[in-house]
Amino acid sequence: MLSFFKVKILKELKNYSLGFLFFSVGVFSHYWHSKKPEIPNFQGKQTLVFQIDKKLNSNKKYRKYEVLAKVEKNEINAILYVPKEEKQLDFKNYYQTKVYINKVESPKNDFQFDYAKYLSRKGIYYQSFATEEILEAPKKTLTISEKIRQKRLEILNTIDGSKLPKREREFLKGIILADRTEMDAEMVSDFSKSGLVHFLAISGTHLAIIFWLILYLLKPIFPAKFRRIPIVLSLLFIWSFTIFIDYGSSVVRSCLMITAYYSFVLLQRKPDLLHAIAIAGFAILIFDTHQLFDVGFQLSFVAVFGIFWLNTPILKNLPRPKNKIQDFLFNIVSMSLAAQMATLPLVIFYFHQYSFLSIVANVIIVPFSEIIIIFSLLMTVLFAFKIEFSWLSFIYEKLVDFLLNSIHFFAEQDWFFHKNIPLNIVEIIILFVVIFLLRGLFLHQSKALPRVLGFAMLFLLVRIFINFYQFNRTENLFLEHFNQKIVIQKEGGKAIFRVSETADVEVLKRFIIDSYMASRRVEQYEVEMVTDDFLEAKMGEKFKR
Repeated sequence: MLSFFKVKILKELKNYSLGFLFFSVGVFSHYWHSKKPEIPNFQGKQTLVFQIDKKLNSNKKYRKYEVLAKVEKNEINAILYVPKEEKQLDFKNYYQTKVYINKVESPKNDFQFDYAKYLSRKGIYYQSFATEEILEAPKKTLTISEKIRQKRLEILNTIDGSKLPKREREFLKGIILADRTEMDAEMVSDFSKSGLVHFLAISGTHLAIIFWLILYLLKPIFPAKFRRIPIVLSLLFIWSFTIFIDYGSSVVRSCLMITAYYSFVLLQRKPDLLHAIAIAGFAILIFDTHQLFDVGFQLSFVAVFGIFWLNTPILKNLPRPKNKIQDFLFNIVSMSLAAQMATLPLVIFYFHQYSFLSIVANVIIVPFSEIIIIFSLLMTVLFAFKIEFSWLSFIYEKLVDFLLNSIHFFAEQDWFFHKNIPLNIVEIIILFVVIFLLRGLFLHQSKALPRVLGFAMLFLLVRIFINFYQFNRTENLFLEHFNQKIVIQKEGGKAIFRVSETADVEVLKRFIIDSYMASRRVEQYEVEMVTDDFLEAKMGEKFKR
């Protein structure tokens, strides 16, 4: 008996020791990769010699690029803003121009998004603005990576020159080639408000559909004894696709998960989704520990774990399917519910908004999305070979138009859409415990209901306490946002934002007002337009104190 307990204790110690070892290695690796390099200051105009590394989302005035640049004797990574009247940059040329280079500074207030920290995780510490003509010189040779990126850019330009309307062109570029740089803000808002923004990002849904399509087409070609070959070829195809669309984070995550899962099939072992998640997560973090803090990384893995944890219990509470169509629809409902419930705390924590119609929208749109994704892939392949059939473009336009109008309908239901929802780290932990315990509730376990109710009550008590604390907090803040001075005065559940008469209130509402309201749990606010002299005087009072 004593030897039995000794063996058991040793096994437990071994498991905990391995866990502690991997955790320690992770902490050390993250610390090593987080060392901040020496960052020189640049004064006045500088000559920037650069090549583009990635095209980013544009705004009304500028196109944005991530660039690899040389300034004086320093090699830097930077964000470059180029006026829209300048021609688009490509991967075939080196460029030179005069710019103002600024360090990206972290905000001084906790409620503002820390753009500097976000960029530093990508090794970027500067932003620059092109002020003069951009000169170009062709590269003598292109690397394989540059050739692939240039080819992708050429396909994007071909789509831009097609007969498809602008809205449908931007949708096609986003859903297959992961290019949302010129997408209309209203369209992005519709996807966000309807809870379908994941449909725009190339994710597990897209990769799974493309993988299964290729696998379905290849299976009849090979006899049963070569059944592994279609799987290998399908995996090679999705990895080639991932490389072609420039290694988007969400695409790499999805590709790794599918590869890990089907590796069990190739090795003739029972597929294990949890092990596939762990292998994919380990593979990503071993190369870049900063991915752990990426919102997309967290949402992807939590959604997949939610499906693993809750999908089967939810299915058991749905009616028994009578045919394959019902089975397909019930699976979509259960997986959508599982993923939505699992990611709900994170969505609210990061974006402070949620539409209670999103579950309905996902159940309705996701089955239709399979047709759209396959059709979009076909259109992209045709455009890659510069082939365009007017009748095919017409059908595609009508399908996408119907989809976008449906999504717009869901986004317009303001009654179900809530924004500025506050949630802090303590509340999110309790919510995750509640969601974890829901499995037992769906499986009708006797102890599940008291546990769920107990933690739900704890969540309400914590929330009441935090709301009470924030309501009784009086605060006066003085801050700047892109040279626009703002004075914030909070008392009770109301805040007053005093801004310049020339300020763009919509921009300030998006980046300052909404963030402040969610952080401080303010229910009412007022914007006062005042003179610059008034703001200068208020700022002066701050520094005198």
